[in-house]
Amino acid sequence: GLFYIDDEFSESADIPKTYGINDIPLVLQDRNFSRDGSFRYVTSMHDRMVGVRGGHILVNGVIRPLHKVLRKQTRFRVLNGSNARMYNLHFSDNREFTQVASDGGFLESPVRMNSLRLAPGERAEIIVEFGNDDDVMLQHEPLPSGDFGFGMMAMMMSGDNQPFNIMRFVSKQPTGDVSALPARLLTMPDWRVSDVTTTRKFSLDMPMGMGMMMGMGSGNNTGFGINQKSFDIGRIDQVVHLNDTEIWEFTNNSPMPHPIHIHDIQFRVLSRNNGPADANENGLKDTVLVNPDETVRLITRFENYADERSPYMYHCHILEHEDQGMMGQFVVIN
Repeated sequence: GLFYIDDEFSESADIPKTYGINDIPLVLQDRNFSRDGSFRYVTSMHDRMVGVRGGHILVNGVIRPLHKVLRKQTRFRVLNGSNARMYNLHFSDNREFTQVASDGGFLESPVRMNSLRLAPGERAEIIVEFGNDDDVMLQHEPLPSGDFGFGMMAMMMSGDNQPFNIMRFVSKQPTGDVSALPARLLTMPDWRVSDVTTTRKFSLDMPMGMGMMMGMGSGNNTGFGINQKSFDIGRIDQVVHLNDTEIWEFTNNSPMPHPIHIHDIQFRVLSRNNGPADANENGLKDTVLVNPDETVRLITRFENYADERSPYMYHCHILEHEDQGMMGQFVVIN
């Protein structure tokens, strides 16, 4: 399930907000099942290397769901709750929709799009317009080789290079008006690069080659890590000072994408390979996809204290990668 977090702005903004009618949660997951209906998990070395992908796509726990749309303008709060699968969402008729929020809340301004990429742990709120007698599928469409830094090797390793249907939407005679969305939604925190006290650099590492794959073990010998270190619960990797503004720079040295999640804080994406961030990354986030051979720069401020008894973590949000060591810990001190 999801936590819905509302405030004065979300309550007053002219956007769909009636839960279950025109405000619908969509939790996307993929699962494998045994013949008796139990979950089947990690059946090969490939599952550990690239993360487990399931043969069945579930939305809110349902396989092949159908949703009967009641309102012309409907808001979907979407969570990628899969272990490792990345979704490139679009509708079968290629209709446009509008993203209004991401991981940390509303964007600065709405973004029109035909497709939405979501890595594990990422969230997005989109508003879709339906007409009479619409019958459309929400689908996964593979990213073209080269888009978002995905090369052919990355697509093959990630397992997200095949199209599939996710769920069906049917609208017979939806009611309600179609309201124009506000041109501006929220003002972001004023974190200035000139105020940055520290820039921290992180390399994302995973084992390469069949020899290393066959030699993967447990503990600190998996080959998965950050800055050439596998996770150790007894080690503090970064010491941050309270109320400091910092830049965290993640470079992906591996052949597949990694969604990076940082506990405690929300951040803004400054750049991708020294170029601009994607248009729908203009809000606050806590999870960001870092593609192969890509460097992503983030800016944030640390406003919550954490000592060594209860440190925060940063990690790859592919479950099997964090479990094998692509994770670190940090404290926030005075």
